[in-house]
Amino acid sequence: MNLLLKFATIIDNTSPFHLQKKDVLIEKGIVTKIANSIKNINNYKEIKLDNLHISQGWFDTSVCFGEPGFEERETIENGLNTAAKSGFTAVAVNPNTNPVADTKSTIEFLKNKAVNAATELYPIGTLTKNAKGEHLAELFDMQNSGAIAFGDYNKSIANANLIKIGLQYAQNFNGLIISFPQDNAIAGDGLVNEEVNSTKLGFKGNPALAEELQIVRDLFILEYTGGKLHIPTISTKKSVTLIKEAKKKGLNVTCSVAAHHLVLTDDELIKFDSNTKVLPPLRTLKDNKALIKGINDGTIDMITSDHNPIDIEHKKIEYENAKFGTIGLESLFGVLNNVIETETLINCLTTNPRNRFKIENTPIIEGKKANLTLFNPNFEYTFTTDNIFSTSKNAIFLTKKMNGKVYGIYSKNKLIL
Repeated sequence: MNLLLKFATIIDNTSPFHLQKKDVLIEKGIVTKIANSIKNINNYKEIKLDNLHISQGWFDTSVCFGEPGFEERETIENGLNTAAKSGFTAVAVNPNTNPVADTKSTIEFLKNKAVNAATELYPIGTLTKNAKGEHLAELFDMQNSGAIAFGDYNKSIANANLIKIGLQYAQNFNGLIISFPQDNAIAGDGLVNEEVNSTKLGFKGNPALAEELQIVRDLFILEYTGGKLHIPTISTKKSVTLIKEAKKKGLNVTCSVAAHHLVLTDDELIKFDSNTKVLPPLRTLKDNKALIKGINDGTIDMITSDHNPIDIEHKKIEYENAKFGTIGLESLFGVLNNVIETETLINCLTTNPRNRFKIENTPIIEGKKANLTLFNPNFEYTFTTDNIFSTSKNAIFLTKKMNGKVYGIYSKNKLIL
């Protein structure tokens, strides 16, 4: 597809055109010219959008689709379409399917289902067989088939030796290990953050200590073994401090934070809305502030939607029985653009996660492949069900104020608006 983007402000600190308003000419998927003004002499499709900004294509490192096994929650096709309309040219898909993605064949199934989509799908394989936390899965075979990392989604590994062996073994092929930060013995049957609100409302509590103890354990093991560790969706002030100290020691560790942990607190529980039931649970305002500070000083490497569609039968029920999870692809940019500087947010969605997960960067310069997200950072609205593209509607940000509109993406020589 040939395309001319008019008056686009470029947000890409790896490009010499960073923060400049330019016309961008794309021919057969390649950026062929960037200039102050480009005449459309070949009558290409021309894109003029209000306050158009472009960046490298966004990459979300923690996304769930139901297929295979839970297609009623989300199919791969609709999930990738949702991601594209939400600004994401690439997503890392978690292995919490049925069967779980723990073999070469399941990884290949996911890749093949996504081959024609504009948004690239990168599978995450399980760390353990059947995600049961007992024996290592076929990590090397899965990586050869396209898996970019290994972790049991939202399941912590109780057996410390498994993490140790996994980190040691994965070094043979430069594999990345993901370890969910929760000590189950401490978390118990906790539904929400163990604090004043859980006591007031009569909810079983899951303390910050459960997350922090697991992180301490994993960092000690990483220091012993070497290797590459990624800690997903941290949620507490102390977690930020622990990872900051580990990085100062030179440990090869990265971490992410989910959008909802940056802006929502356990005050939301007063509504008894099961959409607020997420894992890790919503914490406190002091945790929000520490996480945002961690983004700004570089301790936290990337931001994820932690998009997890849950069908209505498993979500719109009593809080105690509802499954953990919220959708988040559609709301991520609009909600975070209120609290994080746009440039910083874009870095946490582009170069930072791409570098860690060994995904190709596509700087906005002439001669490079066009892989772009199109957006307007100044557009206020209220998030409603009309803004949801997902099959499941379990959105934690319903009725929240947003600032920032995604127009779509240009990726794999396709334009999705």
